[in-house]
Amino acid sequence: MDKPRNIMEVIATFFGAGNLPKAPGTFGTIAALPLYLVIRRLPFACYLAITALLTIIGTVAAGKMEREWGKDPSRVVIDEVCGLLVTLISRPTRLKDIIIGTALFRFFDIVKPPPVGTIDKRVPGGIGIMADDIAAGIMAAFVLHLTRKMWQRS
Repeated sequence: MDKPRNIMEVIATFFGAGNLPKAPGTFGTIAALPLYLVIRRLPFACYLAITALLTIIGTVAAGKMEREWGKDPSRVVIDEVCGLLVTLISRPTRLKDIIIGTALFRFFDIVKPPPVGTIDKRVPGGIGIMADDIAAGIMAAFVLHLTRKMWQRS
């Protein structure tokens, strides 16, 4: 595992989680869970503000690292971190809901159904790196919401 050289690399790799040799996107997503567990307890406006700020900073860091490492480098996992925070926007507390939300996010991020795949292919730079994961997070949040509603009825 390579040591980060600067703050943009630390952010882009989410403290080095993206430097793991296998499945960096999955490890980046898992690495986001402790952050989620801390910020979910904050008021909703704070949760949104942190997610938005991390997305903005992540976009800058992802763009910088893409210029150094090439198109959409797998080591950049800040997009997975932000995508997971979007997925869990309803701030579930039950472990089952968090696991399902995480799995749904990874599914949409890997499979890349429209519009995720379209964004991934057509939007360049740091914005493109981040936007497809945000879209995957929105889709996962919607499916998680529907799933939780169905469980409440049964």
